[in-house]
Amino acid sequence: MITLHEVYEQGSDAVKAAVRSFGSRHPVAGAAPDAEPDWKKAERHFTHLIEVIMGTTAPPLTGAADIVRWAEREAVGFLLAVDNPAGYRCPICVKQQRPQQ
Repeated sequence: MITLHEVYEQGSDAVKAAVRSFGSRHPVAGAAPDAEPDWKKAERHFTHLIEVIMGTTAPPLTGAADIVRWAEREAVGFLLAVDNPAGYRCPICVKQQRPQQ
Protein backbone atom coordinates (compact mmCIF):
# COMPACT_ATOMS: atom_id res chain seq x y z
CA MET A 1 0.00 0.00 0.00
CA ILE A 2 1.28 3.48 -0.83
CA THR A 3 2.46 5.66 2.02
CA LEU A 4 1.68 9.32 2.59
CA HIS A 5 5.39 10.04 2.11
CA GLU A 6 5.35 8.27 -1.28
CA VAL A 7 2.25 10.23 -2.30
CA TYR A 8 4.14 13.41 -1.44
CA GLU A 9 7.31 12.37 -3.27
CA GLN A 10 5.44 11.27 -6.42
CA GLY A 11 2.77 13.95 -6.44
CA SER A 12 2.21 17.21 -8.23
CA ASP A 13 2.50 20.53 -6.41
CA ALA A 14 -1.23 20.35 -5.59
CA VAL A 15 -0.84 16.85 -4.13
CA LYS A 16 2.19 17.94 -2.10
CA ALA A 17 0.20 20.87 -0.69
CA ALA A 18 -2.68 18.54 0.17
CA VAL A 19 -0.31 16.14 1.97
CA ARG A 20 1.19 19.02 3.96
CA SER A 21 -2.32 20.21 4.82
CA PHE A 22 -3.33 16.71 5.97
CA GLY A 23 -0.18 16.56 8.09
CA SER A 24 -0.95 19.92 9.68
CA ARG A 25 -4.23 18.45 10.94
CA HIS A 26 -2.14 16.14 13.13
CA PRO A 27 -0.27 18.41 15.53
CA VAL A 28 2.03 16.99 18.17
CA ALA A 29 0.27 17.21 21.52
CA GLY A 30 1.57 20.14 23.54
CA ALA A 31 3.79 21.44 20.74
CA ALA A 32 3.93 25.03 19.55
CA PRO A 33 1.44 25.87 16.77
CA ASP A 34 4.23 26.23 14.21
CA ALA A 35 5.88 22.91 15.17
CA GLU A 36 6.25 20.07 12.69
CA PRO A 37 3.13 17.85 12.53
CA ASP A 38 2.94 14.35 13.95
CA TRP A 39 3.77 12.68 10.64
CA LYS A 40 3.64 9.16 12.08
CA LYS A 41 0.05 9.74 13.17
CA ALA A 42 -0.83 11.34 9.81
CA GLU A 43 0.72 8.34 8.04
CA ARG A 44 -1.33 5.89 10.14
CA HIS A 45 -4.50 7.86 9.49
CA PHE A 46 -3.84 7.96 5.73
CA THR A 47 -3.36 4.18 5.72
CA HIS A 48 -6.57 3.79 7.75
CA LEU A 49 -8.38 6.04 5.27
CA ILE A 50 -7.32 3.77 2.39
CA GLU A 51 -8.48 0.72 4.36
CA VAL A 52 -11.86 2.34 5.06
CA ILE A 53 -12.29 3.19 1.37
CA MET A 54 -11.42 -0.40 0.39
CA GLY A 55 -13.80 -1.88 2.95
CA THR A 56 -16.86 0.25 2.33
CA THR A 57 -16.99 0.40 -1.43
CA ALA A 58 -17.52 -2.22 -4.09
CA PRO A 59 -15.71 -0.95 -7.19
CA PRO A 60 -16.08 -2.98 -10.36
CA LEU A 61 -12.56 -4.40 -10.13
CA THR A 62 -11.41 -7.99 -10.29
CA GLY A 63 -8.22 -8.33 -8.26
CA ALA A 64 -7.01 -7.30 -4.83
CA ALA A 65 -4.17 -5.24 -6.31
CA ASP A 66 -6.65 -3.32 -8.47
CA ILE A 67 -8.81 -2.59 -5.44
CA VAL A 68 -5.81 -1.33 -3.44
CA ARG A 69 -4.66 0.95 -6.29
CA TRP A 70 -8.21 2.24 -6.73
CA ALA A 71 -8.51 2.97 -2.98
CA GLU A 72 -5.12 4.71 -2.96
CA ARG A 73 -6.22 6.98 -5.82
CA GLU A 74 -9.49 7.72 -4.02
CA ALA A 75 -7.60 8.57 -0.81
CA VAL A 76 -5.35 11.01 -2.70
CA GLY A 77 -8.48 12.50 -4.28
CA PHE A 78 -9.89 12.91 -0.78
CA LEU A 79 -6.75 14.77 0.34
CA LEU A 80 -7.09 17.11 -2.63
CA ALA A 81 -10.79 17.69 -1.90
CA VAL A 82 -10.22 18.66 1.73
CA ASP A 83 -6.99 20.60 1.24
CA ASN A 84 -8.32 24.07 2.11
CA PRO A 85 -11.63 24.03 4.05
CA ALA A 86 -11.45 26.05 7.25
CA GLY A 87 -12.07 24.01 10.36
CA TYR A 88 -11.68 20.68 8.56
CA ARG A 89 -10.50 17.84 10.80
CA CYS A 90 -9.12 14.45 9.89
CA PRO A 91 -12.06 12.01 9.80
CA ILE A 92 -9.99 9.32 11.53
CA CYS A 93 -9.15 11.70 14.40
CA VAL A 94 -12.80 12.67 14.71
CA LYS A 95 -13.89 9.04 14.77
CA GLN A 96 -11.33 8.18 17.44
CA GLN A 97 -12.37 11.12 19.62
CA ARG A 98 -16.07 10.23 19.66
CA PRO A 99 -17.28 8.79 22.95
CA GLN A 100 -17.84 5.03 22.78
CA GLN A 101 -21.42 3.91 23.27
